[in-house]
Amino acid sequence: MPSHVSADRPAAQPPGRGSVEALISQTRRLKGDVDAVRRDTRSDGSDHPRDRWQRALYDLALHQLNDLDEHLAQLRDGPAALPPGPDAGPVRPPAPAGIPHGSLLSRVGSAEWNLLTDEASWSGELYQILGRDPAAPALTLDELPALVLDEDRPGLTAMVTDCLVDAKPIDGEFRVLRPDGNVRTVHMMGEPVLGGDGSTASMWAVLRDVSELRRSQRTVRETRDSMRHQRRRDQTEQRLAAELQEAALPPGRGALRLSHRGPGTLDAAAHYLPSGASALLGGDWYDALELPDGDTLLSVGDLTGHGVAVASGMTMLLGAVRGMAMAGAQPGQLMSLLNQLLDATVQPALGSAVCCRYRPTTRTLTWAQAGHPAPLLFRDGTGCVLSAPDGVLLGATSGAGYGQAEVALEPGDLLLLHTDGLLPGHSAADSLDRLLGLSPRFGAARTAQDCVRAVIEEFGETEREDEACVLIAKVSE
Repeated sequence: MPSHVSADRPAAQPPGRGSVEALISQTRRLKGDVDAVRRDTRSDGSDHPRDRWQRALYDLALHQLNDLDEHLAQLRDGPAALPPGPDAGPVRPPAPAGIPHGSLLSRVGSAEWNLLTDEASWSGELYQILGRDPAAPALTLDELPALVLDEDRPGLTAMVTDCLVDAKPIDGEFRVLRPDGNVRTVHMMGEPVLGGDGSTASMWAVLRDVSELRRSQRTVRETRDSMRHQRRRDQTEQRLAAELQEAALPPGRGALRLSHRGPGTLDAAAHYLPSGASALLGGDWYDALELPDGDTLLSVGDLTGHGVAVASGMTMLLGAVRGMAMAGAQPGQLMSLLNQLLDATVQPALGSAVCCRYRPTTRTLTWAQAGHPAPLLFRDGTGCVLSAPDGVLLGATSGAGYGQAEVALEPGDLLLLHTDGLLPGHSAADSLDRLLGLSPRFGAARTAQDCVRAVIEEFGETEREDEACVLIAKVSE
């Protein structure tokens, strides 16, 4: 391209070759780092909107770095191609390492339109960008809009007119329809070139194919919008799940209401410990209910998963437990019926539970479990785990049978029921030791609520991946 005087400023001198080499080295190191992180994010296979958004940003960053690498290489090597004559074939600039020739990311072309002779000169790369035969003459400014989509022509015409008439620099985009049917997005930057008398003699421009870059930017926007939608949906699910939980469970931050009082009756309290890792509520439940025959039902359980569907399933199970217990079902039979209920639901689910029926007149506890930690019994300053009857997870096996156990309680005895997740990051044995280690504090406590406070002080501040709940019942003396 011949030297020229810019319409508004003289052309800047190019930087030295050594400084450009340093920039290229830095860019390529950064490209390698970004690409390595990008591959790691793709290998996890996650389809969460947040993860898709992150991967799209990495792709966009890599596209930008590829473009920068190519532009710096052209700056280092100087003009890569002179405008071709009518018989000249395309001349391609050397591609930087990692970018093959023909990559749409590496295509940057140039053009000059002489207003005095009405001649046009294009670089070989511009022919490739626009999909034109390099043997054909370059299009004039009047002919160029014929390649542009109808809706983008007014914008291109306005940019060119402002450049030629008002000496405004060109910086805009338009879409072209190539002969092969592909639509590409082209970014053009240009300036008028003044003649000796100060009038506009020609116009030069640099054009690059930014189709892939714009596609990556659209992907980022779409995944960002998807992530926002997912966040709003999660917030809605969280609210609905919390409302379901609040409506179904007894108050979980203090004593539970049991109207029966006197020797042998139960003083009960419970607490719900939310998850610190998941924004959505899960399916943990606890319950203490006085039955028509004077017995007291104690139960805790956990339906796997999180969200509204799980909270709804938990509500269904808890309602079934209450209804069957009110109808006189014993714990072993109740577990079998719950298993049938989960087996018959449209949405497959797994759950664990422990159900106890306490008779105050004889201080007898009858209980059953379904893949759940057994209750702990504390007596005279020591604690132990009750021997569990047979029972598999609810929903795991059709027609499963559930055993039933019976234990005689004494005045002052304390029962502790809990769900998994009370002590995350520890083995079952460690968790059990920590719970049994609370025996002295339980022995000094006056009420079940005091005992729950001791558990919360021991475990409540722990960052947990899943929610948990604890229920304590103390036999009145």
